[in-house]
Formats: sequence, C-alpha cells, structure tokens
Amino acid sequence: MSKVYMGVRLRRLREERGLTQAALARTLEISPSYLNQIEQNQRPLTVPVLLKLNAVFELDVQIFADSEGARIITDLRAALADQGLVPSLAEVRELATNMPEIARTIITMQSALRETAERADLLAGRLSEPGQRAAPTAFEAVRDWFYNRRNHVPELDAAAEAIGGALPAGAMLAGLIDRLAGRHGIRVTHAPDETRLRSFDRAARILRLAGHLDAGQQAFQIATQLAFIEQEDMIARLSDDPAIGPDGRALLRIGLANYFAGALILPYRAFLETAESTAYDIDLIARRFAVGFETICHRLSTLQRPDARGVPFFFVRVDRAGNISKRQSATDFHFSRIGGTCPLWNVYEAFARPGEILRQVAQMPDGRSYLWIARMVRHRRGGFGAPDKTFAIALGCDLAHAEKLVYARGIDLKNPAIAARIGPGCKICERPACPQRAFPTVGRPLAVNPGEARFAPYSGAE
Repeated sequence: MSKVYMGVRLRRLREERGLTQAALARTLEISPSYLNQIEQNQRPLTVPVLLKLNAVFELDVQIFADSEGARIITDLRAALADQGLVPSLAEVRELATNMPEIARTIITMQSALRETAERADLLAGRLSEPGQRAAPTAFEAVRDWFYNRRNHVPELDAAAEAIGGALPAGAMLAGLIDRLAGRHGIRVTHAPDETRLRSFDRAARILRLAGHLDAGQQAFQIATQLAFIEQEDMIARLSDDPAIGPDGRALLRIGLANYFAGALILPYRAFLETAESTAYDIDLIARRFAVGFETICHRLSTLQRPDARGVPFFFVRVDRAGNISKRQSATDFHFSRIGGTCPLWNVYEAFARPGEILRQVAQMPDGRSYLWIARMVRHRRGGFGAPDKTFAIALGCDLAHAEKLVYARGIDLKNPAIAARIGPGCKICERPACPQRAFPTVGRPLAVNPGEARFAPYSGAE
C-alpha cells in the first residue's frame, strides 16, 4: 500500500461517531499524538490502523481508498474549467484527496448548472436533434451510478447467477426460452422485419425478437425481458434514487436490466474462472460462452465481487466521430466530459485496422499507466447495401494488473519509454508539447510559435 494521507476523512469519521481524539486513540490502540498527526496529514494512514478501523467500526475500507482520486480530480478540473478557473493540479489534488465530499459537491453543482443550460436550449429550440428524450446529463447520471458501485451490482449479480447456473450448460438459449414459457407462459417468436431488437406483447404473451440476432444476442434479449419480469421489484428499488431525475431513472432501469442479462448468460464464478484460466483471452472466452467480443468486454468490467475480484477494467465503446455510447469502469481511469477524448488513444486507430486487436501502453499526465486493447466491431442488420453500425471497443486496466493478461505478452511493461502520453482531453490536459493538441488548456494563455495558427478560428495554411 502506498502512503495515503486521509486525515480529513478520519477526522470526519471521528466527529460523526461523537468521539474525541483520546477516545478514538484508545480504541485503535495508538497514542493520541500519533492519531493527531494522522488527522493533520503529518503521517499516512497505515494498513494496521486501517484494519483496526475496519474491525472496530465494520467500515467499508473503500472510504479510505485513493483509487477514485484520479477520476474526481479530472471531473473537478473539468467543472472548474467550465467556470473559466484552472487552479494548479496540486491544488485540485489536495481538495479531491482530503475533502472528497466538497469536491463531489462542486462537480454535482456544475453538472446541475450544465443540465439547466441544456434544458433551456431545448425549450428555446436550439438543439437540432429531433425527439431527444433525455438530456445528456441523464446518461452521465446513470454512468456515475454504476461507477460509484465499481460497475458491480451484487443483488442482481447473485440473482442472475442463481438462474444462469441452473440452466443447461451449452444450451442457454433453449433454457431461457423454456423458462419464459414454463414460468410465465410467454412464447418467443422471430420477426424478420422488426426494427427493434425486442418487443413484448403483454396481452398476447409474445416476445418478438429481431430476425437478424444470432443465438447469443437472442439469449441476451430474452434475459433482459426476464429481468423486467422476475426482478421488477429489485430494479424498481435500485433505480429509486433521488439523485437521479425521471429521465435518469428510466435509463437506469434499462441499464440494470441489461446488467442482469449479462450476469445471467455469463454467470459470475464460471465466467471469472474461464477468464483467469485463459489469461483473459477475449476470443477464447467468447467461444466458450457463444457471445460476441463486445459482450465479453462489458462483462469483464463488472467482476468486482468482494470475495472474488477479477482484474478491474475500464470498458468503452465509441463511434468514428468520437461519441462515447458505452462507458463502464471498475478502475480509476477517467476521461474528461468536456472537449472530447485524446486522439492518441489507440481506440481510434482500431477503425483503420478492422479485425485486429490493438495493444497500447498509455500514461496519463498524473503518471498512472495502463494497458489498453482495442478492436473494431461491426453490427449488421440488413442485407446488401444496408448501412452497418461500426464501433471501436476498448478495454483497459492499470499496468499493475497487466501481467495477468495474454495481451501483455511480449511487451516490456517495465520500460517507461514505450508508453504513449495520452491525456483526459485537450481542454484540461496539461501536456503543452502534445503534437495532437486540438485546443489550448482552458484558462491558460496561448503560447504558439510566431506564424503558427494551430488554434486560430481559420487558417488557410492547413
């Protein structure tokens, strides 16, 4: 465990429990002066003290973890940048580390302000997208909901595993169809011309699936419908979060149903054992469970059961324009919400090399390094001439876990020179010499060579 200074959090815990320094010191079997030094950030919070806190107060020790610090720092800098403020990274890190609740409050306030502005734009008719049903902040709220749980929902995971484990191995689709018919009187049909992936006729008790779905996709859609039927109360309880608005709660219900479906067709322990035995080889895992590359990557980002953790992954899906349509994280990696992502990230190169799994060791400005893999996936629905959907899927983990992955073989992980210097997004990235910089850092003076017009509104030179 690296040195972690959590004095403010410890002092807040003590005050919440109504304890004096002397009383807490006696409980932890340390001297009052030592406790005072910890609370003043003159000494780090050590493992023995942390374990004693856990034993005495039955705490979730994650409240003293600094693993989400990178994400809070990035969000806090983005929130301040929205207001034209760019304090030093040291100042932001100090606030995020020692006063995380205040940092989160600033982030939440800026998010609410941004949502208000977006709703005003909607009312004024300035948004060109017709029929938009939810503000972008609703999607962010749902992503945050999953992120705050490290992309793991234990109640749904356990319920799904109990069902999936009871279904016949190698015949998941047939087992799910039988469960719908036997328990709920629902018949599954296929509609070749159906534009929706799944539609349920409650009155006729018919579940219609799009005709282009393969067996794995059919199993996922049936499992999603099972979630709405068999886990209705649990999903309603989990989605009843006052911090999320009506649009967000509707999206969260869908997200929870999809989570349940993934956990059902890929039961936790069986999936984790397969992942570890294959060194997280996605193609081998996909063949074992008869589902696609994207589904496997998504499930790998959810393996954070406390007594059986997998590698903490960050999962993202982007299109060619850089729009992020899926983002799930069990790690601390986080891109900015403003100004786009980093063009040096290998996820964008995947579009130019379809079918290949690309590898990249990347380092963020805070010094943390990650191993990333990326591959383009194609979703086909129609026949000849029909447009396809293409996405790039990226899966990443902290370099400390990389040796567990087959994709690290042949890479000198201890050589810092091989790492690509990426960033959270140009508008808050502090790499001044980046050759791909598209915008200056918000709030920083623009320094360019004479005659260079990289950031000018118009330049005929390029």
